[in-house]
Amino acid sequence: MLLQLSTWPEVEQYLTTSQGIIIPIGSTEQHGPTGLIGTDAICAEAIAKGVGEATQSLIAPTINVGMALHHTAFPGSMSLRPSTLILVIRDLITPLAQAGFRRFFFLNGHGGNIATLKAAFAETYDHLSQSSIEGGETVRCTIANWFMSHQVYQLARELYGLQEGSHATPSEVALTQYLYPEAIKTAPLNPTVASGHTIYSAADFRAHYPDGRMGSNPALATPEHGAKFYNAAVQDLSESYRKFIAAP
Repeated sequence: MLLQLSTWPEVEQYLTTSQGIIIPIGSTEQHGPTGLIGTDAICAEAIAKGVGEATQSLIAPTINVGMALHHTAFPGSMSLRPSTLILVIRDLITPLAQAGFRRFFFLNGHGGNIATLKAAFAETYDHLSQSSIEGGETVRCTIANWFMSHQVYQLARELYGLQEGSHATPSEVALTQYLYPEAIKTAPLNPTVASGHTIYSAADFRAHYPDGRMGSNPALATPEHGAKFYNAAVQDLSESYRKFIAAP
């Protein structure tokens, strides 16, 4: 059930049986020479829809731009500042909390969002408390990183070993290949790929990771692998969502 394809009476009826909502969040940033710029949002959105179908849960519109300042030296990358993203999260949650939603399950596709989301939750809890929204003190938020779910992590290790890397990974590229086979990209990849450098500014990031990859070999990705990652993520995160909304 997609929020944007629902009517307000349908949402009102939904709230009589559930106070949970899934919010996909990703990023719009470079993913190496063969990875789609929308990878993080594409993956989060698709998996969120799968989890929503499996759990009969409402899914909010995807937050497509996240905190990716360190990628902005690569053309096409976009980012919100952490302070901006914090306010975006707070302002999106507030009217939903006023309507009666109490459990916000952020299905995340971008590691760079994690710290900012945690800060946003803290600010949101304080804002709801000071706003005197009825029931606001019972609002709970959580982050579910699809790429860190148990089955996905194990599958990536089995298929790619150390060549999974940590950005522009074959696992996320495989998932986009499964979802959008018409958009599969190819390009020559240097067999030597940088890894292990601390992330600072965008210029520093590009200097240390000149083609955008971080220890990864996305040439190993296949659409068939992507189907396996999709199914694994949906299964793991559906269980996580059920536990989250059932918790007192």
